[in-house]
Amino acid sequence: MPRRSLPDISIRQLEYLVAVADAPSWAAAAGEIGVSPSALSQGLAELERRVGIQLFESVGRRRKLRATVTPVLDHARHVVALTRDVVSWADRLRLADTGRVSLGMIDVAAVVHFPDVLRGFRSEHSDVDLRLTVAPSRSLLDDLQRGTLDLVVCVEPPQPMTGIEFVPLLIEPMIVYGPPGVPIDGPASWGPWVLFPEASHSRRLVIDRLRELGASTEVAAESHQPDVLREMVLLGLGWTVLPRSQGESERGELAVGEQILERQLVVARRAGAVTDPAVDELARRLTR
Repeated sequence: MPRRSLPDISIRQLEYLVAVADAPSWAAAAGEIGVSPSALSQGLAELERRVGIQLFESVGRRRKLRATVTPVLDHARHVVALTRDVVSWADRLRLADTGRVSLGMIDVAAVVHFPDVLRGFRSEHSDVDLRLTVAPSRSLLDDLQRGTLDLVVCVEPPQPMTGIEFVPLLIEPMIVYGPPGVPIDGPASWGPWVLFPEASHSRRLVIDRLRELGASTEVAAESHQPDVLREMVLLGLGWTVLPRSQGESERGELAVGEQILERQLVVARRAGAVTDPAVDELARRLTR
């Protein structure tokens, strides 16, 4: 049986699809990529025709991406990001500017685990424009998929991500901490909790483990910042689960419980990306 010929899909059409998925409205998506709303609509209609499936459904007066087209959107994100990598590389080569790294890290990676790597890299490569973004894992990985970050150091996500490859870096023990003076008994006495926000990879690991242990999973408060979680525990608002490096501090002693799980930190990159040599060098330093 002859192989079906591939549809003539343009990168521009895939860019339109990603823009509509990420923007709050079609008008905002059109403005983001510099086209008129009518051109955006026509381009996406042509994409639907060429793919051969309906990508959108009507919800009231709005058109919304169908939940079933996630594979198409994942493919579009990957292709658009890789194309931006090539364009960026070509621009830097043309302008003789071949030293730029956009790095994303969760806070513990930037402050505790890898500050010496960053200082050493900057000291030995002063000509490289190193741009660091510190944010939660999920936000960083979204930016990596979009092509706005070159490297990410984060908590390993619960599921594989299309177009992203992960290399293990280190394992962090996660410890239970309670308010000062409370007895650290069995899991039945733990909680309520102050934890990372619901979308956090670490939050998901913690909640799943607490359920396995038969502990309460009631969450009284949340924050992306470990220091804020510590302060809330010191105030008696609840218990938390943190890496030891973030759970223990000179500013007030929490009640220290047991290690209940481990989380894997990874370095993430776009699979198959054309990268600046400086990106490769920093990735090598992080993983050695």
